[in-house]
Amino acid sequence: MNVKKIGKTIEQNIMTGISYMIPVVIAGAVLMAISRVGASFYGISDIWDDKWANNANLIIQFLHTDDGWGSIALGLMFPIISAFIAYSVADKGGIAPGIIGGTLVANMNAGFLGALASGLIAGYAVKLMIKYIHLPKSAESVLPVFIVPVLGSLITLILIQYVIGVPFADLNTGLSAWLKGMTGTNRILLAAIVGGMVGFDLGGPVNKAAVTTAMALLTSGVYDPNTAAQVAIIIPPLGLGLATIISKKKFNSELQEAGNAAVVMGLIGVSEGAIPFAVESPLKVIPANVIGSAVGSSLAVGLGAVNRAPISGFYGWLAVEKWWIYIFAIAVGTLIVTGLTLLFRRNVVVESNEHLEENDETIGNYFSEDEWES
Repeated sequence: MNVKKIGKTIEQNIMTGISYMIPVVIAGAVLMAISRVGASFYGISDIWDDKWANNANLIIQFLHTDDGWGSIALGLMFPIISAFIAYSVADKGGIAPGIIGGTLVANMNAGFLGALASGLIAGYAVKLMIKYIHLPKSAESVLPVFIVPVLGSLITLILIQYVIGVPFADLNTGLSAWLKGMTGTNRILLAAIVGGMVGFDLGGPVNKAAVTTAMALLTSGVYDPNTAAQVAIIIPPLGLGLATIISKKKFNSELQEAGNAAVVMGLIGVSEGAIPFAVESPLKVIPANVIGSAVGSSLAVGLGAVNRAPISGFYGWLAVEKWWIYIFAIAVGTLIVTGLTLLFRRNVVVESNEHLEENDETIGNYFSEDEWES
């Protein structure tokens, strides 16, 4: 049994679920931003206030549930990620058990980790059924439309309800209570740690650990880690892209091109835009990214910004509580990355064409015309 291969397969299945979940969450974040702007015309400064969520216009009601979980988009997060992890494992047959299992996870407050487990359980249960249940040819059509969804859902629900659901719910509740109890310096330190982890390897295992943990806490009403993570995702690509714009002479042509792309990728929340710079000069770029991300994240959390959606791109900024502080924190972190990058780097030395031509002529003088052609 190749443990490394199994781990890689599970990781791919989980990433598939996340990729299908993201458009739904983005839609929720953009709608929240629209509702915030629309609410400002009615003198509503805080769309998260329960009195507006319950009594004001419909769009605000739609985006805020009575139990304080936030947007309906976040409420759909668990069923969707569970369903599409199962889909990645077992194709279409895994979708129904995955959705049902993810809904139970949400109701049990088993958190993000419970949703991941639900998707894997549903997917592999269905995969095993398809592999080992053999029916007569006349009854084969019963398997995908009846046996697989019913039996797959039953297995998933039993395992969640009686095996994994309660431990995950207890873990989620305990972690949430501990993080909610953090105040003052502890909150800022936590934000700095999360931000530094996100900025460290730009989509690598350290980054994913911080972002996944932050997402896992969202539906439990713990928003500081998510706020820190989403700020930190943006800062490295924006900071490095801005550095290439301010001082082109410190970057070769390839990195200048990468800088233009990094600005765009930063604005839409893709930290991988900074990878070309980290690969080229890791000892200079990684410390700058970590420091800028940590400072930006701690500023956002320390000054009271709250991001309730796992969205880092500009399309979700207006949905953030105290969005002006959030944008200010991003700007400060970005400028730190830019400043440290420009401070650490030397100008790129490029030989002029004239110098190269002179060298060619000098070389040519050492050989006769026949020798040169040969």
